[in-house]
Amino acid sequence: MVADKGKESHQHDVLKSTQTVIHLALDKLGYPEEVFELLKEPLRMLTVKIPVRMDDGKVKVFTGYRAQHNDAVGPTKGGIRFHPNVTEKEVKALSIWMSLKCGIVDLPYGGGKGGIICDPRDMSFRELERLSRGYVRAISQIVGPAKDIPAPDVFTNSQIMAWMMDEYSRIDEYNSPGFITGKPLVLGGSHGRETATAKGVTICIREAAKKKGIDLKGARVVVQGFGNAGSFLAKFMHDAGAKIIGISDAYGGLHDENGLDIDYLLDRRDSFGTVTKLFNDTISNEELLELDCDILVPAAIENQITEENAHNIRAGIVVEAANGPTTLEATKILTERGILLVPDVLASSGGVTVSYFEWVQNNQGYYWTEEEVEEKLEKILVNSFQNVYDTAQTRRVDMRLAAYMVGVRKMAEACRFRGWI
Repeated sequence: MVADKGKESHQHDVLKSTQTVIHLALDKLGYPEEVFELLKEPLRMLTVKIPVRMDDGKVKVFTGYRAQHNDAVGPTKGGIRFHPNVTEKEVKALSIWMSLKCGIVDLPYGGGKGGIICDPRDMSFRELERLSRGYVRAISQIVGPAKDIPAPDVFTNSQIMAWMMDEYSRIDEYNSPGFITGKPLVLGGSHGRETATAKGVTICIREAAKKKGIDLKGARVVVQGFGNAGSFLAKFMHDAGAKIIGISDAYGGLHDENGLDIDYLLDRRDSFGTVTKLFNDTISNEELLELDCDILVPAAIENQITEENAHNIRAGIVVEAANGPTTLEATKILTERGILLVPDVLASSGGVTVSYFEWVQNNQGYYWTEEEVEEKLEKILVNSFQNVYDTAQTRRVDMRLAAYMVGVRKMAEACRFRGWI
């Protein structure tokens, strides 16, 4: 029970810190207190029980959630994660982050998020299919192409999205590819969706490097986390001529001052993105974060850079590819030290942007090439970065607060025009 309590309080911190920055952002923009009261929690939070017949014939009941933060701008949008540590508070916080991301990149969406408490690593293919379909049946009344559009997240993928789309189409009695994004290409998926988050982070790194006068060719980069975002990102940076001097996964880190062989590491990693177990001379994740480098990219989990280690960070730029890797206290310390911090709600918004492209293509039945998708993503991310950077400069605030100010404004204005506040 102690572990569960710790998990709850940690997730509570994530929600609390998100609410703290939203409050600050609304204050800076001059909105009254009732706007914060409306935006500090999701408008809707659905908890569902999903009975699944397991392969041994027994029925196991899973708990799932779907949060819809705010739909004043348009339908809500956000991923579904399958993870043993999913909590209601985490899902709430993540739905708020999705609203902010959509506001920053100016999409016609509010934020949503879903999760199921399960460990997909211990489940068979058929059990996962039954769970995926059961979740859609449980939430079908509040989701849809014009209501709430799910997507993949932690431990979910295009196959799970395909099952969910098929189940929703059966309930709805017509083919509904626009109900969900992150689907396989043959079912209406978009080119560039798998690498979209890493592509967006790469664009933000490039723009941040320009601001700091750092040449990406030969720049020393450290990437914490070697999952979907971290591994693609390491590859993109490596191909751009940067030296990836450190990477890590859940089991430790690798460091080589002359640059790691990223292609070799990508070939050797397992299906969960781990590769360091193959090596003897590993370093800890703590040591990795404190390596002397030009650009540090936390792409793993929350609360990695805290007030304990923020003074030891030796990077000129920190770009958050993970959700919430830097605490508010650490953000203050890094900014005061002159380190340019590009926050998660801006840096990792490439995924939802290409999800939006997929939804648009589904709705119009006309599909774009990979080049068209990348061109559109580039334009949106460059403009969004510049907008947040300019806000930080003119308002004299850190990049996180600037991003929240940009992200929350559209939502607050939509609520005001609708007459909600």
